[in-house]
Amino acid sequence: MPHDASVLTVEYKMNIMAPGDGEQLIARGEVIRAGRSLVVARADVFAVNGGKETHCASLLQTLMTMHGKADQ
Repeated sequence: MPHDASVLTVEYKMNIMAPGDGEQLIARGEVIRAGRSLVVARADVFAVNGGKETHCASLLQTLMTMHGKADQ
């Protein structure tokens, strides 16, 4: 994001599929598309217990870049 911009959430969806219990939580995310105004990203969250990863949540979000409006 540019330094003179802020972020507005357009849409955010999270599916919780299993409990997030374990020794550690790992989130892996990526930007699917970064346009001038809209950014679409996703993430997957895994609970690690005894070395085994359990997929516990998936997220999809759309963010809008508010050009010329720095965060306060």
